[in-house]
Formats: sequence, C-alpha cells, structure tokens
Amino acid sequence: MAPARHVFSLCFYLFCIILSNSRLISGQNKAVFACDVSSNPGLKNFSFCDSSLDVKTRVSDLVSRLTLQEKIGWLVNGAKGVSRLGIPNYQWWSEALHGVSYVGPGTKFSGLVPGATSFPQVILTAATFNESLFEIIGKVVSTEARAMYNVGLAGLTFWSPNINIFRDPRWGRGQETPGEDPVLSSKYGAGYVRGLQQRDDGDKERLKVAACCKHYTAYDLDNWKGFQRYNFDAVVTKQDLDDTFQPPFKSCVLDGNVASVMCSYNQVNGKPTCGDPDLLAGVIRGQWNLNGYIVTDCDSLNEMFYTQKYTKTPEETAALSVNSGVDLNCGDFLSSFALGAVTKGLLNETVIDRAMSNNFATMMRLGFFDGDPSKQIYGNLGPKDVCTEANQELAREVARQGIVLLKNTEGSLPLSATSIQNLAVIGPNSNATHTMLGNYEGTPCKYTSPLKGLAALVATVYQPGCADVKCATAQVDAAKKVASMADAVVLVMGSDQSIEAESLDRVDITLPGQQKLLINSVAEVSKGPVILVLMTGGGVDVQFAKDNPNITSILWVGFPGEAGGAAIADVIFGLYNPGGKLPMTWYPQSYVDQVNMTNMNMRPDPETGYPGRTYRFYKGDTVFSFGDGLSYSQFSHSLVKAPQLISVQLQEDHECHSSTCKSINAVEDTCKNVAFDIHVRVKNTGKLSGSHTIFLFSTPPEVHNSPQKHLLDFEKLHLTPQGEELVRFSVDVCKHLSLVDENGNRKVALGLHVLHVGNLTHTLNVRI
Repeated sequence: MAPARHVFSLCFYLFCIILSNSRLISGQNKAVFACDVSSNPGLKNFSFCDSSLDVKTRVSDLVSRLTLQEKIGWLVNGAKGVSRLGIPNYQWWSEALHGVSYVGPGTKFSGLVPGATSFPQVILTAATFNESLFEIIGKVVSTEARAMYNVGLAGLTFWSPNINIFRDPRWGRGQETPGEDPVLSSKYGAGYVRGLQQRDDGDKERLKVAACCKHYTAYDLDNWKGFQRYNFDAVVTKQDLDDTFQPPFKSCVLDGNVASVMCSYNQVNGKPTCGDPDLLAGVIRGQWNLNGYIVTDCDSLNEMFYTQKYTKTPEETAALSVNSGVDLNCGDFLSSFALGAVTKGLLNETVIDRAMSNNFATMMRLGFFDGDPSKQIYGNLGPKDVCTEANQELAREVARQGIVLLKNTEGSLPLSATSIQNLAVIGPNSNATHTMLGNYEGTPCKYTSPLKGLAALVATVYQPGCADVKCATAQVDAAKKVASMADAVVLVMGSDQSIEAESLDRVDITLPGQQKLLINSVAEVSKGPVILVLMTGGGVDVQFAKDNPNITSILWVGFPGEAGGAAIADVIFGLYNPGGKLPMTWYPQSYVDQVNMTNMNMRPDPETGYPGRTYRFYKGDTVFSFGDGLSYSQFSHSLVKAPQLISVQLQEDHECHSSTCKSINAVEDTCKNVAFDIHVRVKNTGKLSGSHTIFLFSTPPEVHNSPQKHLLDFEKLHLTPQGEELVRFSVDVCKHLSLVDENGNRKVALGLHVLHVGNLTHTLNVRI
C-alpha cells in the first residue's frame, strides 16, 4: 500500500472512532450469520438452527429443506443466501497466510480496522524451526480474523496455509511455503492450522476459524519459460509423490485436523487434481478421513475445460469435479454448469447433497448457524483486539528468530552502537516497506523499514544505490562516496514481487541487474565491516559475496513482515542473537542452467546427469545448505543415550526369515511397537545467550533409492552462556526410520542407519 494511502487510512480510522458508538461505519459493523431468531422467531422451529443438536442432525435437516437450485448456490465461493430459511449470502474466500490478508473478496480493511498484524512471510517463519511458534502465530491471526468478522470485515473460512514443497529455487511462490523439507512442512502446516482453528474452550468439534491446506498436490510451477500452472502436467513417480509431496497434506489432515484442502490447477500424471477421484475421494476423504470440505483453486474448473480441454463439455467438467470429491468451487463454474450436469444425468443430486453436507458442517462448526455471534464465545472481540502491542511485538520476535546469519567474519557482527558513529545504509531494499510483507499480504499495523530500524540506534547516511531492485543502472559512485566515509556499511539488497511472485517464476537465481556490481564496489572502498542483508523469498547465488573477504557478514531476512526493519537492526547491533536456519538449499546459478524446472523428479539420474533436488537427494555444490545458520554464540553437542542395535521381531513364518530382505513393511504389527530414545546434551559455550536448533537427521541404507539424508525431528532451545540442556528425541522405527519404495509402499530398511546430531554421527543397526 502506498504511504499516502496508509496515512489516509489512519486519518479515517480516527474519524471512525468518533462515529463508532453510533455504528455508522458504512454499514460494515455487523457479522454475517444465519439463524437470526431475534428478527425471525420462526427460525426456532428449524432443527438446523438448534445449536444443542449434533452437527450431523442439523446438516441433514438443512439439506433436506433446500431446492436443487439453492444447493447449487452453495457450491461456489460467493454462496447465495436462502432468505426463506434465514440464510444470508456468504463469501468463502478469505486469506490469512501470514496475517489477515486483503487478498480475496471475503476480507477488507476500513477505517474501523485499517490494518492487521503482518507477520513475516512463511519461508522466514519456517527458518525459526520453532514448532510452538507456528501455532502461536496462527492463534493471533485467528483472533484478529474473528475480531474483523464480528464487525463485518472478514469471513470465517481462510484458505491458508500453503504447504507445497519448495522443490525448485525459481518458484515465485516458494516464499509462501515452509521450505523444501517434508518434515518441517508437515510440522508447520499442522501447527499453524491448530493455531487458526482450535478454540480456547477446548471444544474440538468447533472451530475458531476454518483453515485450508493448499495446493494439493505436486504444485510448484507458476509461469516459467512458457509453462503455465494452469495446464502444466506434473509427471511424478509414485515414490516421489508419497515420499515428498504428500506428507505435508497428510499431516495437515491427520495431525492438524484441517477443515479444508484445496486442489491445485495442475495435472498430476495426466489427470487434473480437481478431477481425480483417487487423489480426492480416495486419499483425502478415504485414507485420511478429512473432516471438512474440498475446494478448487480459483477458476481451476474453467482451466480444466477451456485450457486443458480435459472434457468435451463444461457439464462433464462440473460432474467430474463433484463426483471426484470437490465440495466447493472457487469461481462460478459450478453455479453455471452443475444444473446442466444433473439434467444430463452426469451428476446425481445425492452427490451434491454430499458436498452440501461437508460445506454446511464446516459452517456449523464455526457457529455460523448459531445466531448472533456477539453472544457466542468470541463475541467480545473487535477492533481493539487487532494490531495490539503484544501482537506487533510478536511479529518482531518472529522476524528476529527467523533471520539467518550465513557469514560472519571475526570482528564483524554484532556492531557496537557506541563505536559506530556513522553507518552507511545502501541498497534498493534499505527503505523497503511493502516489500517486507511478501505476497498474500494485508495492510499492516505499521511499517518499520531497515533504514528506520537502524536509524533508531545510530546515525545513518542513506543511499539507495539503485532505482529499484531490478537495478538496471547502479549509482556506484554515490554509494562508494557514502561507504568510504562510514564506520560500517549495511547493504540491503535482494528482490521483491517484481522478481519472484505468484504467476512469476525466476529464470536466474542471481541478484537482479547491477546489484552484484554495487555490492562489490562498495565493499572495495569500505573501511569497516560490510554487512550484506538479503531480502528475498528464494535462495540466491551469492557465492561471490561468500568468497569476498571485504564482505564481512551476510544475513538472509526473507520478507520479514511489518517489523522487519526493527528485527534486522536488533540482530545487527546484538540486541538479539540470531538463531535462524535455512529451510531450503541455495544452489549455484549453474544448477538452474542445467535443470529444467518442469522435471519433477526428486532423485538424481546418473545416466542423464540430472542432479536431483533438495538436500535429501542433490549431491552437487551448494552456496548454502539446508539447516545452515550461524550464531554469535557457540554450541557443543554430546551424545548421552542412543542404541546401537534395534531388533524388529517378525512372526516365525515371515518370509524374511527364509530369504534375504533389504527392508520390511512399515505396517508390520510388530514394527509398530518398536521405538527408542536419543538423548543429546547441548551446551552454550559462548558469551551470549542464544537460541539453537538441534536437528536429528538419518542416512538410511542404500535401498529403494533412499535419501542420502533426511530430517527425523528438530528441537529449538534457548540457552544462557555456559548453560546446557538435555534434548530427548523419541524415535518410532516405523514412522521416523521408514522410507518409501519405488511403488509407494512405506518400508523400514534393514542394516546400518547413520544418525546425525550437530557434528556428531552415530551408527544404528536395524535387523530382524
């Protein structure tokens, strides 16, 4: 949002406070809800308005009262009200990726609520590796969402989070995801969903707001060299699908109990995901038992028919999607063609009833059919609960925890505010505001740019160096002049939504334009520390900066949210000890030069020279690796407890007793009871308090094209100087040590597994 518009919003907000008691805020002061018995007492006679009844009974009663046309009106995101039953229009589409967003017609900001807390973009939050924090953020976002709902500015159904695997560094939407690792993505998705959905009264059947895990599945290409997400066919092996792409969605449903899953635009192995009964009814509804609704990505049914030309008629597309398991269409395709599909005998009304039941059950769990929300559990929430000081401080804390220190020459960071008399702040993102939010953003409570954050601590001289991040022509001489006179230099470089965004994948992973020239030129003349701050969603090939001794420190700050500038200053000046870790691999430019983004294979192919993807399979050179991240402290690890042998007791007549087996099925009854503990003592041997992430990795035996290394679990600690703590990992052999074979079956490899904790390795023999 432009600064002038933001000022206007704040002024309008003050004006609205004066009028709030008279409730004259353009009519946007009341929540949308059904079963308003105060204005229509006759609604008391309908069972679907009786909140004392169970959801199934209420839904059944409601669906039985609707005509076919009325049902079809609730198959789309702009649901049509049924006035005769006291049901208003409802807009399903709201977003809350990292704060309540203005993306989607279901949410808007006004003078009454001019902004909401804007947390760091998800990729930086993932870099905290703080599982409890994921849930805490979700809880704050849902509180602000409910507060906005109560004054008619938001819905109750939010299509977040995005838990797709960040498979390729060029993907413009990688910034929205928790990164490249299935375990981290699973923990993030389930945690954030719990934060959004769980109510404070502990009622597990009811929802605070309804979350949605997207985009199902194998979706990670938007617009690259002519390939479009709308008609891209992701050719995925069964092994990669079950091993990499599906786990976050499975966890979202089973561990997070998410209320919705969104199917994606693309095809998977020749079938549109929103028209694949195996993926939808078979897996989401059948295997995982989703308690909620399945929604299409917006206008994906249009794309299925008009772009992919998958069916011969639009009625066939409508029937295919609903018969496959779709309950709700973002768009108007089903409202246009579902009736025709029924008339032509392609779609049975009982299948529409199934969709209605799933949709209405979700709304009933949200209290939408319980009458006036001001009399319900969250009825006291309002504008006062949005942008609170505590929420804004949490946004700053999340950014601080996520910032990753990638290089730090001795004597560089942290800077001393007392010894730095003149700080040069240079770069196109130095005074960034809106850029810090990333995409799927909302209007923030306020902005603290990097320049503003640094200037609050020391005297600064600012030189943008480039007109924008594309940096077509760098103002090298002006930048060198201010840098040469400064005690230290902070270069704030990187990208923005013009470089990496939805519908915009990168071709190169180098810094845009003449940013590299500007950085090297400034580093050459600077007399003090030179700190390179990279504000990006994806990784960047900055090997030149890593190797340049004149560039003394490198920080990656993602898109750090509304308080990003304050967090960056906190880290640079030692008010906060960085502890973030990279949630994705940073590749050299040569990687993307040789690898097509369209190749979905995770595993390398020695015959073709294909190098594979992510830290789990890629064996080539990296600029920085998954899990990299330094601290101003040092941490030591010592292994206290870990077994050397684990035996899995199989039945006497099991085939593996009579023949050599490289693996056993992870579903074996005896395997399910096999678990062990690993205890690791961690000590802060430095002089500063700091946070530290303990990773537990495993390298399994080389069977079934196994990963060279994969994450089993992680734990975040905060330790005072010389402080120590015992970390306990509980390892379930079937769950943690298993892998997926070539046919998509989960197996436990027999033989030597190498466990990695910090710089320690431990060999574990798994045998029958």
